[in-house]
Amino acid sequence: MKSIITISRQYGSGGRYIAKKLAEKLGIPYYDNEIITMAAKESGYAENIFEKAEQISTHSLLYSLSMFGSAAGVYGLPLSDQVYIVQSDIIKKCADKGPCVIVGRCSDYVLRDYDNVIDFFISSDMENRIKRVVKYYNVPEEKAESTIEQKDKKRATYYNYYTSRRWGDIANYNMALNCDSVGVDAAVELLADYVNQYEATHK
Repeated sequence: MKSIITISRQYGSGGRYIAKKLAEKLGIPYYDNEIITMAAKESGYAENIFEKAEQISTHSLLYSLSMFGSAAGVYGLPLSDQVYIVQSDIIKKCADKGPCVIVGRCSDYVLRDYDNVIDFFISSDMENRIKRVVKYYNVPEEKAESTIEQKDKKRATYYNYYTSRRWGDIANYNMALNCDSVGVDAAVELLADYVNQYEATHK
C-alpha cells in the first residue's frame, strides 16, 4: 500500500524543506503552493486569496455545511469558507491520483477518512526557527520571534476552527518530530524509514 503523506509544521521549523526532500526521496509528487494554483484555477479566485487563507476571518462554516451541505453549493458562504471548501476538494483530488506529500492546509483532517494516510508534525526550537526565518524569509532579526508567534497563532486558529481539533496535538499525527534533535537531513531519512516500515506492515 502506497501512502499519502501530510506534513504539518510550525513556522520556521524547516517542515516545508523536509516535506519536499521526503517527496524526492520517495519518488512521489509534492504539493504545496501547487494546491493554491489549482484551487485558484478551479474557483476563479486570485491565488493571493488562497495564500492568505489563514488570515481571513472564520465564523460560519460548520453551521453553513450542516444547513446546506458541501455539494454544489458554496454560494452564500463567507469567502474564507469557500476557500476552505475549494482547497479541500483539490487536496482530495491530489490524494486520489496516488501517493504524494501534501504540506499543511488542514490536509491531515481533510484526508482523515482515507485509509493510506500518514500524518507528520514537524517542530523546532525557537532559537533555530529564528535563524531560519531570518536567513530564508528575510525577516528582520528583531522581529523574528514575534513574526513566528503570529504565524503559529494564525495557523492554530485556522486549523482549530475548521477541524474542531487542536493544532499540534500529537494525538492527531502518526509522528511528531522536533527536527533539531537529529537535524533536518536526518529527519528526512527518519520519516522515510517510518513510511517504508508503515507500508511494509499495512500491505
